[in-house]
Amino acid sequence: MCPLRRDPVPRPPRRARRRFLLAVPFALIAAVTVVDLLVPPEVHLGPFLIAAPAVTASFAGARMTAFVGAVAVLAQAVVAVARTSVTDLNHTYQIVALVLISVIATFFAHLRERDEGRMARLRSIAHAAQSVVLPPLPERAGPLRIASVYLAAEEEAQMGGDLYAAARTASGTRLLIGDARGKGLDAVSEASLVLGAFRVTARREPGLPELVGRLEAAVGSAERNHRAGDADGTDEAFVTALVLDVPDREPLVRLVNCGHPPPLLLSGGRVIPLASAGTSPPLGLSDVLAADVTVETFPFAVGDVLLLHTDGVTEARDRSRAFYPLVERLAAWASDGDEPSALLDRLRADLQAYAGGHLGDDAALVAVQRTARDPDQGPPAPRPAVIPPRPVPPPPPS
Repeated sequence: MCPLRRDPVPRPPRRARRRFLLAVPFALIAAVTVVDLLVPPEVHLGPFLIAAPAVTASFAGARMTAFVGAVAVLAQAVVAVARTSVTDLNHTYQIVALVLISVIATFFAHLRERDEGRMARLRSIAHAAQSVVLPPLPERAGPLRIASVYLAAEEEAQMGGDLYAAARTASGTRLLIGDARGKGLDAVSEASLVLGAFRVTARREPGLPELVGRLEAAVGSAERNHRAGDADGTDEAFVTALVLDVPDREPLVRLVNCGHPPPLLLSGGRVIPLASAGTSPPLGLSDVLAADVTVETFPFAVGDVLLLHTDGVTEARDRSRAFYPLVERLAAWASDGDEPSALLDRLRADLQAYAGGHLGDDAALVAVQRTARDPDQGPPAPRPAVIPPRPVPPPPPS
């Protein structure tokens, strides 16, 4: 599944919406013109026509704004002819003012149209960068079903400091989920370093401690460069992470927790937090918080679902500022037996409804389910057919 940011708000089709908006300035021109012709001569409503091109510039392009302005000038001329003449001083000033306002509105509509084109190109570049830095996780990896969701806190953001990745090895699947400190480009840069190091070394390193050491080295080098450029050296850069190894042929999961929220195991209708007894320090802080890498093993049987998440999920708040009760929500759904994609769809919708559509921090979710067999192994080989022996005819009588 592709990483998702935010469910779009349902909107009418673009063409119907555009037609509705375009009807507003033309209706305004018609209404002002008719009323201006019916009111007494000493009442002048012509200045209200200025609103037509000004409103059009807020949603339409330069050509349409200029056209609306021309229609408004024509309507003002019709009123002038019907009342006195176009050369009347009052109407002349109104027409000149309307022309100037229309020209200015057309110019600003051109600027807005140009900026929107730039933003569209930037969004396209951001989407392409996202597909490279944080590509979708595979839906299947050996005997595992995998689904992922990414929810960005910032409007129009494609990616932040949260990250996830998966890699196949000779004996199983390795998974990574993490959260880089801070926001903005610095967090994206740190997340990219961790993802790159994981993709390069996850298939080659024999054990999780060695893999975590490689990830630590990648973040540590960036941290040393960051400190060198930081005057007071107080701005620490680090990444909390979970690194997991799921063997294909053993009903268990091995994990290293580097200061990250523990994963949740949905098994037999229960939600079990896989809390680690010895949590390792976040990536990038091993020189500050010296500690050994602790690998722990937990059961992970067929049908179980493992939910990995970042703290953007549990730190989401409702209007009363209460945190999102992730374990309680999952406990209510654990017995439904949802597949990973359906579980994340339900969780995403519930989380966004709980937070009122706005998250305080980026959130990433990965759901992993162990199935009965590895689809890469193909269908089971058919049993050889047993051919019964042919009966031997009795010998002919002598």
